[in-house]
Amino acid sequence: MDILRRPSVPECRGHKRFLITAVLLVLLMSCKDNFSNVQTIGISENEPIGVAEQIHLKYTDSGRIKAILVSPKMLDYSNREFAFSEFPEGIVLDLFDEDHNKSVVVADYAINYDKTNLIDLQGNVRIATHNKDTLFAEQLYYDQDKEWLFTNKPVTFKTESDIIHGNIFDSDTKFNNASVLEPTGNITVEE
Repeated sequence: MDILRRPSVPECRGHKRFLITAVLLVLLMSCKDNFSNVQTIGISENEPIGVAEQIHLKYTDSGRIKAILVSPKMLDYSNREFAFSEFPEGIVLDLFDEDHNKSVVVADYAINYDKTNLIDLQGNVRIATHNKDTLFAEQLYYDQDKEWLFTNKPVTFKTESDIIHGNIFDSDTKFNNASVLEPTGNITVEE
């Protein structure tokens, strides 16, 4: 009956201490300073880190209002490697020049890429300037650093005297150097 007898307590204690010590050492060796990883627990990379509703944002420079952004919703994806802000329900953006003239940008959808300062406007994009020039497009990009607008999608550009349709648009934000490529429509030519 000695075969079925359990070993005495002192024989087990040494073995248990060794196992507990080994497990603790493995756990301690695998611990690192992963505070940034801990902060992202529960946040999927595919989900926004923040959601803002009923935005009315004013951008000022030297005490002068340069822009007013209004949007029903903004999704903040600054938790991504290539950070961006998305406006899934559209935007209305009022832009003011040095003389306080207002131009208005409207789009059904917009996305602002932080690293490149590029804004992608999509769906019924309309820009109306204080000079009464109006640009209509399905998609338009705005380079904030260069203050430049461009697209390779069909556009309609209305001035006081012309209505120009084209497939490519390229211009500064004041429409001083506006180019409509592959144009069709009524164009006034000075002799």
